[in-house]
Amino acid sequence: MSALSLTLACDLTDRTRALHDGTVTPKGIDLNFVPLSVEEVFWRMLRNQEFHVSEMSMSSFMLAADRGEPDFVAIPAFTSRYFRHSCIFVNTDAGIEEPADLVGKRVGVPEYQMTSPLWIRGILQHEYGVKPSDVQWFHGGEEEEGREEKLPLDLPDDVDLQYIPADDTLSDMLERGDLDAFATARAPSSFFTSPKVERLFPNFREVEAEYYRKTGHFPIMHTVVIRRDVYEENPWVAQELLKAFTEAKDVCLREIGDSSALRAALPWLHDELEQTRELMGEDYWPYGIEANRETLELMTQFSYEQGLSKERHDLEDLFAPETFESFKV
Repeated sequence: MSALSLTLACDLTDRTRALHDGTVTPKGIDLNFVPLSVEEVFWRMLRNQEFHVSEMSMSSFMLAADRGEPDFVAIPAFTSRYFRHSCIFVNTDAGIEEPADLVGKRVGVPEYQMTSPLWIRGILQHEYGVKPSDVQWFHGGEEEEGREEKLPLDLPDDVDLQYIPADDTLSDMLERGDLDAFATARAPSSFFTSPKVERLFPNFREVEAEYYRKTGHFPIMHTVVIRRDVYEENPWVAQELLKAFTEAKDVCLREIGDSSALRAALPWLHDELEQTRELMGEDYWPYGIEANRETLELMTQFSYEQGLSKERHDLEDLFAPETFESFKV
């Protein structure tokens, strides 16, 4: 019997490279790996379901599931994770010295429903007492004009969310002072070019490490989804794809520790790796449900609290049941 041909749209990173170059191949599957930027992947998958399998924003996936149109089922391969204290930027004239100073301020986000702002709002609320309703939110293009939400929103009445002018960008507005702060997934260009833009947490490394010590959460950004029609016709692919993604990630974690040569152009890569393992353990980037259950459940709580999801999702409703356990000899 010939292998099942599936097209995977995914960011090409050290965690997925072994799938792209064929070092790892899922059993019974002929995988066509299409490397694309995640922003394009999300947009095309959510709008048109163009791929059999894709990387997906966790927040967007929960929001799509909440609409009652379950186009996808997820597997617990978390291809992107990121501590987000480093991703809050402020205008130096706004008088923002600490998170509490964000109350009443104008804060930009590229899309309100993105996973990075989901985490930032959740952290601000639960760690610093700043609720989403305490802030005036603006969304639109970070560097290019005209960006819109990928999915329609129905937010609580106490959330003030406005589009920025169609001919403006969040980065420019932050630099000019038309925005007081910016919560994002990537640093705005104005941070690199203007003395008016700084991080809220300049010592973000220490703050993020302390957040991990306190909570145990390494924020999940992306998961992997299978188009539901593909999954329902071939439920076995969920387990095989998870095994392949896990093996590819494990290849990455083994190779990054190879001291015969630097796997990335960072002079003290191995010192960084040793510090990370000391804080977070050998498998500091775990896949699977049980190793990530508390973090995933916190994300469902954030989505519900922030009015993105109308009900708090059970993980069993989001992830393929075949991926909750695996065969052991």
